[in-house]
Amino acid sequence: MTSDQPHRISIIVRGYELDSYGHVNNAVYLQYLEQARWVFMKDRELLERINDEELFLVVTETHIRYLREANLFDELIVETTMKAEKPYLVFRQKILNEKKRIVLSRATVTTIFVNQQRMPLDIPPFILLNLSTAP
Repeated sequence: MTSDQPHRISIIVRGYELDSYGHVNNAVYLQYLEQARWVFMKDRELLERINDEELFLVVTETHIRYLREANLFDELIVETTMKAEKPYLVFRQKILNEKKRIVLSRATVTTIFVNQQRMPLDIPPFILLNLSTAP
């Protein structure tokens, strides 16, 4: 099951995110991706439900390919899609330079739900329903 329509957020590169080479530090890309996933879940009205059910979404694996650098004040777009690969919820993401219209990085982030006892769970039905009814 998948939601193929990408969710998009905008980010402007800030000075403190740069490394000694003057471009965005590789670890900051991971922060951009995580923020995009939070906003994705909020915008899809899933975040509150996850919290209400006392579930936690845990990253189990991240694969990222860095293609180009991002520089100070670049306007970036992070695109996110979500797919069920039971028992995992997999996010496919890419970061683009909005002005140059080029892809800076691609990532696959694999997550799993756990309960308060940190026991792995299958993907909750409300997530699967959201995937099947997403625009």
